[in-house]
Amino acid sequence: MNNSRTQELRLIVTGGGTGGHTYPALTVVNTLRERLEAEGRTLKVLWVGAADSLEQRVAGSNGIAFDSVEVGKIRRAANPLRMLTKENLRDMANVPRGVLQARRIITGFAPDVVLATGGYVAVPVGVGAAMCRRPLVVHEQTVRLGLANKVLARRAARVAVSSPSSTGLLPDDVRDRAVITGNPVRPEVLRGRADRAAEGLGFEGHDPSLPTVYVTGGAQGSAQINGTVRDLLPWLLSRANVVHQCGAANLDPLREATRDLDPELLVRYHLTDFVGPELPDVLALADVVVSRSGAGTIAELTALGKAAALIPLATSAGDEQRHNARHLQESGAAVALLDEVGADRLREAVEPLLADPGRRRRIEENARALGRPDAADRLVDVVLSAARA
Repeated sequence: MNNSRTQELRLIVTGGGTGGHTYPALTVVNTLRERLEAEGRTLKVLWVGAADSLEQRVAGSNGIAFDSVEVGKIRRAANPLRMLTKENLRDMANVPRGVLQARRIITGFAPDVVLATGGYVAVPVGVGAAMCRRPLVVHEQTVRLGLANKVLARRAARVAVSSPSSTGLLPDDVRDRAVITGNPVRPEVLRGRADRAAEGLGFEGHDPSLPTVYVTGGAQGSAQINGTVRDLLPWLLSRANVVHQCGAANLDPLREATRDLDPELLVRYHLTDFVGPELPDVLALADVVVSRSGAGTIAELTALGKAAALIPLATSAGDEQRHNARHLQESGAAVALLDEVGADRLREAVEPLLADPGRRRRIEENARALGRPDAADRLVDVVLSAARA
């Protein structure tokens, strides 16, 4: 780090396209800022991403300066010949332009360290950092390496991974630079209180004598999860409370579909389009979570030690959600619907978790053993180490 400005650390962060790349980066920025402020130092940060993107909106809403570069997205296919499309060839031409733009930004900002959390936008910025001889830290959120991080790993001063099994996927000459940090989880998620959840949601029919199942398909909801749970509701509500976050587009159809349920069961069903500030409390309340298996979701569930029935998104990049779900199931840390998805299959997965508290506790313990609630601090340590090198 430049001795003339030891009281200020200059960081470029890049990564985005999805929340799985964006929110871990934001958590690290906030954690790093708090760490430096406690030491009487300051953080100057610039987020470099794609224009009109999620990362630009997140940076802006959190008061973080933002600059953009061109991004080249590669649409993958099992047959490499099918990747030679006009769209791929056009977008691949954006990569060298993005690298030149990134070099100009990095030269002007002069960061002490660059943090890349994945997504296509990380490639030109990471390559630019290496060309400008600025230390690069790459963070991988998933069990398997994303395409961007595969490209950047050999250029990185440090490669932070979320799972020990990920280190074996790194090139041989990179493994000595690998650090297992886990995937950063927003600190507020870890501070939920179960006793506040029902009141915060306005869930007046919640029965504290029964377990609670939290169903979520993400902020936009999931038609697959919504339909599967809808078909299972009479059985499920006879055994548990259900908090179902369905997405705005699905709220009215689900209300209509469940209108004729037995009123004594329906009172234990809380349907909502979105769970916002109440999420930490809802997670604290939940005995079982039914959800997708994206990297961020897995990080939260394992940090909290939650029993879960995972339904991977079949179209996730590189089939990462299926790999995440399989990894947890093989570790005894979740149950996963890896092939057939339907009401009968979900019932088979959830019933033992509701009926056998001992089995549920064993899954919770195994999940907690995989979790790293201190991942943000671990990754901040790696960033600071690279900046000092």
